[in-house]
Amino acid sequence: MNVNYDVLGLIFASMHDENVDELAKKRTMGSIPFGGRYRLVDFPLSNMVNSGVSEVGVITKSNYGSLLDHLGSGRAWDLARKQGGLHLLPPYSQTDSGQYKGRIDAINKVGSFLEHSNAKYVICSDCDIVTTIDFSNVIKQHVESEADITCVYGKCLYDYEKNSTTTILELDEENRVTDVLYQPSFSGECNICLNMFVMSMDFLKTVAADGVSRGCYSLTRHVLQDKKHNYKIMGYEHKGFFTKVDSVQNYYKANRMLLDTEKRNALFTKDMPIYTKVGDNGPAKYGIEASVKNSLIADGCIIEGTVENSILFRGVKVGKGTVVKDSVILQGTEIGNNCNVVSVITDKNVVISNGKNSTGSETYPLYISKNAKI
Repeated sequence: MNVNYDVLGLIFASMHDENVDELAKKRTMGSIPFGGRYRLVDFPLSNMVNSGVSEVGVITKSNYGSLLDHLGSGRAWDLARKQGGLHLLPPYSQTDSGQYKGRIDAINKVGSFLEHSNAKYVICSDCDIVTTIDFSNVIKQHVESEADITCVYGKCLYDYEKNSTTTILELDEENRVTDVLYQPSFSGECNICLNMFVMSMDFLKTVAADGVSRGCYSLTRHVLQDKKHNYKIMGYEHKGFFTKVDSVQNYYKANRMLLDTEKRNALFTKDMPIYTKVGDNGPAKYGIEASVKNSLIADGCIIEGTVENSILFRGVKVGKGTVVKDSVILQGTEIGNNCNVVSVITDKNVVISNGKNSTGSETYPLYISKNAKI
């Protein structure tokens, strides 16, 4: 892996918390578990590292304890370095309960961190997109096109009734952004902004300072929309697989997409691996009467019942005579004997007692909160 000291990564770990408020009640968006062993922050962080970025700042707000525990020194991403490395950036101001008013406000408040960086370019990314992308190609296009801002987008079907907080880009033949639409009231195939941006360090500082001075804190509304004719904003099409986590329902769908071999292989590639904190659990254990079909089972699980079309995170226990179907079961959950769990999301360390039934639907999965006992 080539190291590019000219590029700094900035990850907004707490953007869009309100879209998945049940899951983000006691954690940031970035620390939401995903895919049996990962956290959402693992995807932008791994993409940056795989693209040669050796210094990354993770901007967060409140409830960042689990994020700090997960990231640690950054060793899992080869970011435990004397030069550069991983930096967790909590709020420098405790006003408004440590809540930023938008990306511009967040960037401005970590200004001292940016001042100490020698990077020429900055990659900004949220944690609501699950994908694998090589940012070095985005940087190359950004430099060659002499853009002020390069926005990464992907083509997919958009439904204004189902997709919240979605930004649509309209581009000309040269891939220059001509319009920016926020939650437009139409449906169809669109250019979905993936909340990944490349700017020069000097331009980023200027935009942040100007925005705060005018009381404008949103990068989408106050820069991309309002200044689209003032700045040269270019689009970069990401043609790889991606999925957007903008609701609990879409979180459920995104996890279960991994049961599709083609989509799973498109996300997890040999050339661009997704790194995460390594646990010390033993291998999964299956009882004599266990039956598992089309499921992802993490290490440390103990399965004595039936599991179908589900994602089980580390250390999950499924009792005898129990059926778990079409569900996403987070770390440490214990499901007793003779239970029926269908279309359910259990948060961490949930306990479901013997003989209990918990049933949701494919459209509206039942969510059971962290540490709950049923």
